[in-house]
Amino acid sequence: MSEPASISSGIAARYATAVFDLAREAGSLQTLETDADALAGALEASADLRDMIASPIYGREEQAAAITAVGRRLGLSELMLNTLALMASKRRLFVLPQLVSALRAMIAAEKGEVTAEVVSAKALTKAQSDALSKSLKARFGKTVKLQTSVDESLIGGLIVKVGSKMIDTSIRSQLAALQNAMKEVG
Repeated sequence: MSEPASISSGIAARYATAVFDLAREAGSLQTLETDADALAGALEASADLRDMIASPIYGREEQAAAITAVGRRLGLSELMLNTLALMASKRRLFVLPQLVSALRAMIAAEKGEVTAEVVSAKALTKAQSDALSKSLKARFGKTVKLQTSVDESLIGGLIVKVGSKMIDTSIRSQLAALQNAMKEVG
């Protein structure tokens, strides 16, 4: 991990731990999870938001006003709004994506869940998602929350990442393995 990324992760982890502990003490982990999901969705959907939190052009007051407006629009809790305002006043909004990831990981650990990143050639149906979740639960012994995405270049199959484990059943990887085997023979 590069030094700036390590610094960002460290900053995000400290904020995430503080917010998580406060939410747990208040018994509002469900609200915190909703807030984290809303922020993740907003960051994914809005290039303007990503630019605003990362750009040094905007001053503390501008960032605080913008993130407060976004937070109110998303219906975030007072705890999260106060955290975002504090981060803006300290010029730490650039770690917001890492904060959201850290919060999601802490909440999942508290609930006994693991997150599986699933990449498929086409969108999974509800039945396929349920079957995959059930299969992964049997394998890992924990409730599995799926984060799915589509990559048509896989041709078919799936790539599933759970923690440090990866299962690649894509046609693309099978073709690559076949191509390597053919090179060794010829």
